[in-house]
Amino acid sequence: MRISTNTIYQSGTNRLMDLQNDLSKLQEQISSGKKVRSPADDPVAAARVLELTNAQNMNNTYTETRKVAKTSLETYESSLTSITNVIQDIQSSLVNAGNGSYTNDQRQIIANELQTRLDTLVGLSNTKDSQGNYMYSGYQTETAPFDTSTGSVVFQGDSSKRALQVDVRRQMQVTYTGDQVFQANGNDLFATLQDTINLLNTPITDDASQQAFSSGLADSITKMQGSLNQVLSVRADLGSKLNELDTLDTTGSDMDLQYQTSISNLQDLDYTEALSDLAKKSTILEAAQKSYVQTSQLSLFSFL
Repeated sequence: MRISTNTIYQSGTNRLMDLQNDLSKLQEQISSGKKVRSPADDPVAAARVLELTNAQNMNNTYTETRKVAKTSLETYESSLTSITNVIQDIQSSLVNAGNGSYTNDQRQIIANELQTRLDTLVGLSNTKDSQGNYMYSGYQTETAPFDTSTGSVVFQGDSSKRALQVDVRRQMQVTYTGDQVFQANGNDLFATLQDTINLLNTPITDDASQQAFSSGLADSITKMQGSLNQVLSVRADLGSKLNELDTLDTTGSDMDLQYQTSISNLQDLDYTEALSDLAKKSTILEAAQKSYVQTSQLSLFSFL
């Protein structure tokens, strides 16, 4: 079979172009530090890198969402800590009010103190977060949860709670409502406190009024403990969620490292190996170029 001179030249040219393309591709990989820069470089690896990158981005999204969740829960923790302190102060005042030697005037002084604490609790219950939203109003974030315009403390929010997706399999409620904190389980903190203030302002004039006072005070103490227990229950739930978020953060950090490692193994260039390949390919290209030049200079006259 006869092979034409043109075929020989074309074959040599194609060979040189292939070698030059391989060398250029390797030089670009060294320059970028990536062995997979596009799907054409390695379709399977590129698809896997895309999959891992998407998973890593979603993991990072959950990380940012957990930061929002923590901020919300920590804001509630600060508020609930203040509420706890006020309730415990009220309990101390109620114990003092039971002192049998106190006069009506002294009990009235305690009533005035409790009125101040009631006002404080209403203020705390109408706390806004850093975004200017009422914390305990449920979805009615622009409406103060508790209103006192009628002379009593009335809840005007709703029972809805905001939830955030803090992990692929975990949606967490990160808000608490006024009725949940202040009016749960039949214990209305504000009503109990107002009834107690009225009780302390009622003079004791005889045995019957003394008995009514003692019975009413005991009832107030019991209900106040119930209100405190509810606040502490909410705080326990809150603390459990903060601990869970810390655990999810640790897991998320571990996952992020795994994603980075896997992506790097698929995509990043081994410089030692690449530089060795560069030297080899450069040598092969140089030899091929010399061979091509020598072949192209041959003609029939070389044999005459």
